[in-house]
Amino acid sequence: MDFRHEIKHEINYSDMITIRHRLSAVAYPDPHTINGKYYIRSLYFDNLADKTLMEKVNGVSRREKFRIRYYNGDTSVIHLEKKSKIAHLGNKQSAPLTAQQAQSIVDGDTQWMIRSEHMLIRELYSKMQTQGIAPKTIVDYTREPFIYPAGNVRVTLDYNVRSGMNCTDFLDTECVTVPVSDSIILEVKWDGFLPDIIRDAVSLADRREGAFSKYAACRIYG
Repeated sequence: MDFRHEIKHEINYSDMITIRHRLSAVAYPDPHTINGKYYIRSLYFDNLADKTLMEKVNGVSRREKFRIRYYNGDTSVIHLEKKSKIAHLGNKQSAPLTAQQAQSIVDGDTQWMIRSEHMLIRELYSKMQTQGIAPKTIVDYTREPFIYPAGNVRVTLDYNVRSGMNCTDFLDTECVTVPVSDSIILEVKWDGFLPDIIRDAVSLADRREGAFSKYAACRIYG
């Protein structure tokens, strides 16, 4: 399993304008964006004891979380993702889902998962059975991503975080979501090294690395 370096900073609107301007001069927009951004909808999983939430809140170094995600309201491309963290290192595994399969997971119809050709889907099924994890809440937000080839760098600016509260029917594009935070999250990911040109572009005075979690923020409503 390959891990990447990951750091997050909680920034303000003025910071975002500054960093966006700098990155536009040295990095490249993600080719999958629409006008430089895309809209993400995720459905996060947790168990009855809120294991995923509490591990994040308590700063547990080694943790994992499952989510289902699609972009720009396009439910023709959906992925199950498992995000693993060890301190400041992260790894993401992914498996495709059809809209029907995603809906069946939301509805609790999971027996088909054990026969899936994708190991990650079988792993989720196993943990749903043994750990009691289940769909918990919808998380929506806007992302502006930039890429830089050297170091395989990816820089993202995330904002307009919204919660589906207790709604888990995330394929329903009419599902009501509510804003939960004015925070803007700068995230930088890279492989072996972070080029100085990117380090300079994202540097801000008096900004410490933060632990902002969009999932945790959206759980304020339950």
